[in-house]
Amino acid sequence: MPSEAKGEGAEVATPARTRAIIARHGFAFKKSLGQNFLIDRNILRTIVAAAELDKAKGALEIGPGIGALTQELAKSAGKVTAVEIDQRLLPILEEVMSEEPHVTLVHGDVLKLDLRALIAREFEGTSGLSVVANLPYYVTTPILMKLLEERLPLQHIVVMIQKEVAQRMTASPGSKAYGSLSVAVQYYTEARLVCTVPHTVFIPQPNVDSAVIKLTVRPEPPVAVTDEGFFFRVVQASFAQRRKTLLNNLLSFAGKDRREALIQLLDAVAIEPSRRAETLSLAEFARLADAILAQGWE
Repeated sequence: MPSEAKGEGAEVATPARTRAIIARHGFAFKKSLGQNFLIDRNILRTIVAAAELDKAKGALEIGPGIGALTQELAKSAGKVTAVEIDQRLLPILEEVMSEEPHVTLVHGDVLKLDLRALIAREFEGTSGLSVVANLPYYVTTPILMKLLEERLPLQHIVVMIQKEVAQRMTASPGSKAYGSLSVAVQYYTEARLVCTVPHTVFIPQPNVDSAVIKLTVRPEPPVAVTDEGFFFRVVQASFAQRRKTLLNNLLSFAGKDRREALIQLLDAVAIEPSRRAETLSLAEFARLADAILAQGWE
């Protein structure tokens, strides 16, 4: 092993070090995998600090790339498991993390893995677990929704994602960014924007800026609903066409012939039919979904 590579001897998150590693291994970026490697140590430290790790806790990383964030996680967490889909990166990661016995590398697609089984195997004995990752833009939402919908034993999810998507996840009712994704994320977590990240601190540079978002997993959702799946179907239907009123969007869901009945239902749950979905709070969506479910309009 070349001396400069052993454990990389230094942080890999610098332009020169990142380019040297890529060149030495003859690595070619795949656009289809959304590969952009972070080269700013301060941002890495901000990400790890937001995860509130310590030596009794574990960190699950998704898409470690060449290990820049993995190195930072290894300094703070007692156990780190990194899941990488690109087999070509495994030799680089093994080299970079060669002196970190508490770091485990897993080759696989996180969307296809049994994460509950992986967590039980890799993080037994830890006092808490967080997901920390620089997520590829193209697969951000599917990964986050898998983590949340499977109700995994997570404390925090701290991820770097496209800035626009982070703004949607943290948006409040009444704002242009507020939508079905905002409702879903805030149903499962408390969402906070940690910082924005310019596109210039990546190799290669993406076309848009990024942001770090912290999702603190709620022990229980902030609203009670009779049927969670139905609740999210109503939310999706409400946002089907953003320029339409709530009433007009819901007519496609409940049935065109139920206009008067739907107006009466909205009145019963104290929601004006002329409002748009982007103005409704989680509590209002919960009342609405339960009322529609009680009518049997499925």
